[in-house]
Amino acid sequence: MSIRIRLLLSYVAMVIIPIVFCGIAVMLISVTLFGDIRIAKAIIGLNQNSHSLIDKDQEGAIRTKEDEDDIFSRLKILSSYAPDKLEDINFLKETDKELNDNQAGLLIRKNDKLIYSSPYFKISSFDKYLPPFETEGQRKGMDVKIEGNSFYYKQFDYYDKEQNKVSIFVFEHVNPLEEMIRGFFPYFVLSLILGLIITNGILTYFISRSIIKPLHSLKQATERIQRGDLDFQVKPLAKDEIGELSLSFEEMRGRLKESVELQMQYEKNRKGLLSNISHDLRTPITAIKGYVQGIKEGIARTPEQLDKYLTIIYHKVFDMDQLIDELFLFSKLDLKEEPFQFEEIEINQYLSDCIEELQLELQDKGITVRWDAQKDTSILVKGDREKLRRVITNIIWNSVKYMDKEEGYIGIRMTESTDYVTIYIKDNGIGIEEKALPHIFERFYRADHSRNSKTGGSGLGLSIAHQIITQHGGEIWVESRKGKGTTLAFTLQKIN
Repeated sequence: MSIRIRLLLSYVAMVIIPIVFCGIAVMLISVTLFGDIRIAKAIIGLNQNSHSLIDKDQEGAIRTKEDEDDIFSRLKILSSYAPDKLEDINFLKETDKELNDNQAGLLIRKNDKLIYSSPYFKISSFDKYLPPFETEGQRKGMDVKIEGNSFYYKQFDYYDKEQNKVSIFVFEHVNPLEEMIRGFFPYFVLSLILGLIITNGILTYFISRSIIKPLHSLKQATERIQRGDLDFQVKPLAKDEIGELSLSFEEMRGRLKESVELQMQYEKNRKGLLSNISHDLRTPITAIKGYVQGIKEGIARTPEQLDKYLTIIYHKVFDMDQLIDELFLFSKLDLKEEPFQFEEIEINQYLSDCIEELQLELQDKGITVRWDAQKDTSILVKGDREKLRRVITNIIWNSVKYMDKEEGYIGIRMTESTDYVTIYIKDNGIGIEEKALPHIFERFYRADHSRNSKTGGSGLGLSIAHQIITQHGGEIWVESRKGKGTTLAFTLQKIN
């Protein structure tokens, strides 16, 4: 659930819950005053005549209520201007009858003795429950319980002409429900307030927890990255906007880790490259330096010796130039900066041309080359002609370099599948030990770990071949047994 919807629902809950509590309160008050839920219906518009809060019956009830107050006020006035009326039994009965219509009754007390007690209440010894005479004036809104019945009364105390203490009482019967609600009302208000506080507190807690906790997790992740720690995982705690942010943060952390590891690998490669370059260049430079010094000191006295020294120097310089060229190419391939010119290549004819170029030179070295071409078959692959030529040349010359047979043999064949062609180049050379096979495509790696120049070469040939085939979208691998020869194979994507 999104944060927006969650906040919206919490706000709706904060509005609806008070409305529900208020509705309950209105219904309770309506039941108390009118015996039904008319007021509640009128407020929420359920009554067809909701444009008018009260109907005719209600108007009568309210009018009766107003008559009761009028009667009490009239009695107060009579106490001042016509006190004799308050001792007229007939008048008191008529007044009491008016009050009875509203479940109320009249009591008159004079000097602690009742001179009139409404028969409406049917309670004996009413006088002992009446409050005492106090200073002149009116008291109302008082509650009293008499013989299990609850009453709400108004009291007016005054002195007559003879200075008698006279009290006028108007008692109204209170039904049990109204009494209960009156007693319950303070608790109801308190419960309403507590309910609102608890509801808002719970909603606020869960909403803030669902926001603050994942934000705190992201803050901790940020601090770990700031310290250089990338070996952890940011897991989203919910499927919301912060969860999406956590996923994006985790993706960023993963890419940053890959970038840092790649930079560290580049730095490691750079240091290793410098170390290997210095090692592989030191030998020819030392040799050149020795032969030049021999020429300068006159060791090469004859033209034949001088020519021999210069020829050796030339070959050393040529080897250094070739090493630098391969180093430059490997560096660009490793940094993905070497451009590729991909085009359609008919692989049968292409391999025939490459092998024909090398065949004469290989024959001079006593090596037979056999190419099993697939005649009358045209297979198109996607590749860079110059780069693929370097791959084939590097693999074949690597076989030549480690050929230990007088009659050397290199066989080349090709198979095809639905999407790829696979080219196999097999020799009958010295082979490779099994433990060295996983490292054969590492730069400057030699199976015998030699750093001398017995076999020559830069140690980059197969590593360059691996880079080129990988960037062609293919694979390259080696199969070999010590003393049984080696087979190098690679795949190229077909154009269907």
